[in-house]
Amino acid sequence: MSLLSLSAPVAEALAQGAPVVALESTIITHGMPWPRNLEMARKVEDTIRAEGAVPATVAVIEGKLCVGLDDVQLETLAQARGVAKLSRADLAVCMAQGGTGATTVAATMIAAARAGITCFATGGIGGVHRGAEQNFDISADLQELAQTPVTVVCAGAKAILDLPKTLEVLETLGVPVIAYGQDQLPAFWSREAGLRAPLRMDNPLEIARAAAMRAALGLPGGQLVANPIPAEAEIPREVLAPVIARATADAEAHGIRGKSLTPYLLQRIFELTEGRSLEANIALVLHNAKLGARIAKEMSALPRN
Repeated sequence: MSLLSLSAPVAEALAQGAPVVALESTIITHGMPWPRNLEMARKVEDTIRAEGAVPATVAVIEGKLCVGLDDVQLETLAQARGVAKLSRADLAVCMAQGGTGATTVAATMIAAARAGITCFATGGIGGVHRGAEQNFDISADLQELAQTPVTVVCAGAKAILDLPKTLEVLETLGVPVIAYGQDQLPAFWSREAGLRAPLRMDNPLEIARAAAMRAALGLPGGQLVANPIPAEAEIPREVLAPVIARATADAEAHGIRGKSLTPYLLQRIFELTEGRSLEANIALVLHNAKLGARIAKEMSALPRN
């Protein structure tokens, strides 16, 4: 715990067994432009508070793994340039060097688990990139879900990915993939990916009980809850498909790969949809935050052994 810097509200909530929801920070530093990123971050935290839970945005600041940021830290991070994008592989190095970095899904899960937070809300997870059979580009998020006991609420894997292969890898790793309130797996900006979800649950209590049962059985890893974007905010799959294809072709033409690929594709899709993808992204993040808070509340209310 000495490696973590807990904000006062997060520390108090954890001490009292109150619900806490972890939030990543790469969506702030790498996912949205200033000042929309700060507006979004504040709205997400306010949404969680309105549901009766405590938000805990995670980032590394001057070598400290911070779980819960105050408003000054949030604004500073939102305006910062050259912030590192941290996953499992480079989290410890950034901390050892006294650096500042934003946490991806994997790194946020690590911080949440160390702090004792069992629920995390985000936009979309990483996964298997298109062409992975040649480039082996697979996000560390998938392995993290297989080993770190945190329930992750998202709108599915990002639609820029190879979704069938991502689902297959999650199945191989033994990660429960739960569609919330529907049989189809959602695909980030779209409510349906054209894939049937392995599991379906329709209320937060079911999800909380499933997490508790995994812990009781001693099963490693977390759960992935795929929460479809609100219908009024979605961009249908058939509209997005040619946009994603063009953005991917542009990335290949420019030789963009690795950690730079996802931010490039998101920016290119923003341009090609004339900003519509950003509005959808904000809507789905807020939607996931609300569900994450409700799941966290059910988790905190379950009897403890």
